[in-house]
Amino acid sequence: MTIDPKARVTLLGKPGCHLCDAARLVIERVAADVGVGWVEVDITSDPELQAKWWDQIPVTLVDGVQHDFWRVDEARLRRALAP
Repeated sequence: MTIDPKARVTLLGKPGCHLCDAARLVIERVAADVGVGWVEVDITSDPELQAKWWDQIPVTLVDGVQHDFWRVDEARLRRALAP
């Protein structure tokens, strides 16, 4: 998986996932508020990602480390991104 080095947050998800849609909204809001970049990766485009993360999506990574799965806790994400 290649990630934009400027992106501190990565959302791993798949099309048609309602939990992914909810996670995206939280991540967009928090990233904009704290001024960090984020990317979204469709796990269905990579068999390794799909095998590893399918049961946990959406998965949120912060600085490449798993932070949340299924739901994004906005307060927890803000704390993780605080300077």
